[in-house]
Amino acid sequence: MDHPEPSDEVLRALGSTEPSAEGTALVRGVRRDRRLRLLRELGELRGARAGEAAEHWALLREAGRRDPRAVGDVVHYPATGVWAEETLSRLRTRDGPPADLGHLGALAAAAALRAGITFKITLRPGHGRLVLPTLGLLRPARPGPLALTEGSWDPGDPEALALHALPDGRTALDDLDPYRAPGAVPAARRLTPKGHKRWDTQWSGALTLLRRYDTARAEEAGLLLRCVVPLSGSSRTHGAALPAAVGSVLARAQPPPTLAATLVYEVQHGKLAALAEVLELHTADRSARYWAPWRADPRPLEGLLRGAYAHLGLAGYWQRAALYGARGAWAQYARVRAQVAAVLPVLVGCPELTVGGRVFVEAMVGAERGMDGLPSPRGRYAVARAVVERERAGWCAVHPELAAFTSG
Repeated sequence: MDHPEPSDEVLRALGSTEPSAEGTALVRGVRRDRRLRLLRELGELRGARAGEAAEHWALLREAGRRDPRAVGDVVHYPATGVWAEETLSRLRTRDGPPADLGHLGALAAAAALRAGITFKITLRPGHGRLVLPTLGLLRPARPGPLALTEGSWDPGDPEALALHALPDGRTALDDLDPYRAPGAVPAARRLTPKGHKRWDTQWSGALTLLRRYDTARAEEAGLLLRCVVPLSGSSRTHGAALPAAVGSVLARAQPPPTLAATLVYEVQHGKLAALAEVLELHTADRSARYWAPWRADPRPLEGLLRGAYAHLGLAGYWQRAALYGARGAWAQYARVRAQVAAVLPVLVGCPELTVGGRVFVEAMVGAERGMDGLPSPRGRYAVARAVVERERAGWCAVHPELAAFTSG
C-alpha cells in the first residue's frame, strides 16, 4: 500500500529541516513502501529463470516468517534498492548488461542466515565472489556453483570478508556490495585495513561533533542512515545521497568537522527525496533557469529547492555549532544562511508550487527567519548577505537572459 500524503503539520515539521518523530516516520515509511513496490514488480516477472526465482522468493518468505526484522534489514538495505531499480530497468528496456536476477538468491541467503533458519541453496559466484547483503561476501577457494546452508557464514573464516561496521554500531561502511552505488558513481574499491581505521577515526570524530553541537540531528542521522559508501579519491564532491540508494550517504574520507557537515547536508537531501515520493511539491519542468548561490550553472526549480533545503539544514547546524564555540562556525553559518535567504523569495514567488509545496516552502522561510532569535556576532551576517548580492549581480551579468529569475 502506498504511503498516504502527509498532513500540513508533518509538512511544516519537514520544511523546518528540524528532526521530528513524524518526519522520520514518513521518510522510513516511504522508503519501505518504495522498496516493497519494486520487489513486488520483480516477483511478478516471468521468464526462463522463473523456477529459480520462485525458489529464492520462497526462501525469503520463509526467513521472513521466522524473523521479519532480520529480513527487513536485508530487503531495505540501500544496495538492495539499487539492484532492484537497475534490474527492473534492464528487464524493461533490454539495453546494456543483462539483468542480474541471480542476486535475488544472495538476498534470500543473507536473510536466511540472519534469521537462523535451516536451508540449502545453490548460487553462482561472480568473478570468484558471492556477496551476501548486510553481511559481506564469500570468496570460495574453488570455482563453480556454491551450496549454502545455515552454517555457511563465519566472519572469521578466511573465505569470508565481513562488511565493516563503523564505531557507532548502527552504520556500516560499505565498500563490498556491487550495488552499493549506481554504476556512474565513483565508489571507492575495497579499502585496506588502514583505510578502514582512517574512516573509523573520522566517523567517531564527526559523530562526537554532531552529538555535541546538535544532538537531535545526530540522532536523526543514526535513525535514517544504514550505511556510508566511500567515494573514490577522484570524486569532486564531499558527498551525495541518491534516491535509488535511500538510507545511505556517499562520502569521501574527510576531516571530522567537514564529515559532520556533509552528513547533515545529505540527510536533508534524503528527507526531501522521500517526501517527493508521496507529494508533488511543484509542477515546474526541468528548464535550468534559476540562480543558486552554491553553484555556477543555472538550476531547474527542483534543483534550487533541493539545494535550498539542504543548505537550510546546514545553516541550522552551523548556528548551533557556533553557539557552542566551534572554530570558524560563525563564518560558515553566515555564508550558508545568506545563500538560503537570497533564494527563498524566489521559491515563495514560484507560481508552480502546489498547495503542499507552498506549506513546505513557507515552513522553510519560518525556519530561516527563526534564526534571528539566537544571538550572533553583529555585522557578520550582513557582510555575508552583501557578498551574496555581489555574486548574484555577477551571475546575472553572465546570464542576462535569466536575470528575471533571480529574485522573488
